[in-house]
Amino acid sequence: MGLDLEIAHVFQSYNGNPILRDCSFSFAGGRTYVLQGPNGSGKSTLFRVLALLEKPDSGRIEYREGGQVLAPGLELRRRITLVLPRTGIFNTTVFKNVAYGLKIRGIARAGIEARVNDALLAVGLARKKWQRAAELSSGETKRLGIARAMVINPEILMLDELTANIDPANTAIIEDIILKMKQERQTTILMITHDPAQAERLADDLLFMQDGKIIPA
Repeated sequence: MGLDLEIAHVFQSYNGNPILRDCSFSFAGGRTYVLQGPNGSGKSTLFRVLALLEKPDSGRIEYREGGQVLAPGLELRRRITLVLPRTGIFNTTVFKNVAYGLKIRGIARAGIEARVNDALLAVGLARKKWQRAAELSSGETKRLGIARAMVINPEILMLDELTANIDPANTAIIEDIILKMKQERQTTILMITHDPAQAERLADDLLFMQDGKIIPA
């Protein structure tokens, strides 16, 4: 079910400073993994590497489907989505922000409208689809980021501190969306959070990161 991911002996450094140190782990498709750890332990760097946005200095990253290793490239990257703590938005409407990922994939206009409407309904922003995205609150902007991810139906969704610094009401909405994506779409979810209670609520597997290595909790 879904894509499986294995990383083995991954090292990554910036300007000579080691960030990931012999990092290895296997992620099974269709599960939710919650990663915790102190600032600077390598969590966000790991996510960028897993999302194929950065190439590690050394080590192996393999996505598998039905036991077959998938070739790295654009086709694979489009099956993986990383939502960052600060959601970059376009200076246009909420609808057009969510539709962008579908347009660049060549989806027909009628299909785009239906899928965007469904995604906005799922995150509670349907009534604001013609509002400018810059006018949304912080919590609504985070939900917009999830809608942009949902609409392209990723098989692996990575969420980096998505509920940090937002109110409890928006946090609850986002947690509900995450649970539904796993249950209804069998999405594999990897998320970073500093909130132990949230980790307990959402995780199938709790992981801890320290000194650039993943340690199962």
